Amino acid sequence: MKLATQKSGWHRWWLVVFFAIAMAWVESAVVFYLRTMIDRIEPYQPDPLPVIGGFAMVELPRELATLIMLFVVGLLAGRSWRARFGYAVIAFGVWDIFYYVFLKLICGWPHSVLDWDVLFLLPMPWWGPVLAPSLISMMMILWGTLASQFEPVHFRVTSNKRVWFLNSTGVLLALYVFMADSISATHHGLGAIRTMLPQRFNWPLFGVALALMATPLMKIGWQFFLQQRIETVNTESREEIG
Repeated sequence: MKLATQKSGWHRWWLVVFFAIAMAWVESAVVFYLRTMIDRIEPYQPDPLPVIGGFAMVELPRELATLIMLFVVGLLAGRSWRARFGYAVIAFGVWDIFYYVFLKLICGWPHSVLDWDVLFLLPMPWWGPVLAPSLISMMMILWGTLASQFEPVHFRVTSNKRVWFLNSTGVLLALYVFMADSISATHHGLGAIRTMLPQRFNWPLFGVALALMATPLMKIGWQFFLQQRIETVNTESREEIG
């Protein structure tokens, strides 16, 4: 595995990171405005998602638009589909982490990484401590960096279906953990989903999900380590011959 496009690759990496940080400030500001208007700076309180002025019809498309923007910046930054996906993953991870950093600066929340937050609203509310999505985001940044900055010598993304199957299983498990309480409330109707407050986060199951999601990162990291070892041995051999 070798460094991709040297300086230009890292220039693109930094541009994506700067974009994601700037977008995180916009996201934090918008959420601050919305939560101030509905008196929900801290989301974990009775009636956490009040229906006021048709906000839902605006907020749901806004969340979808955010995902589209993050994906598009990856498409624009990368030169191969592997790099494009890597940059998109980096953008998402940086955006998500700095979103909480800026919210802390703007309004003093979250008070700790264990504070509950409404992470997403599609297709139903996702609930989880701030730490949970932040761990996923850090892992995404690491994988995206390796995928976008280091070209594999003998590797294709689709060459190991088992790795991506494990990753997909982990993603589904994590989604279930985030939406488990909302799913349980579905038989009581939309009102119950909207007013539900989770009582316990399933950290053991989330840990399993996180480990499964990390399999592509572990594989690409291991390949990078082996390649560096091979290059070191080859360099030492050439020096001895010389």
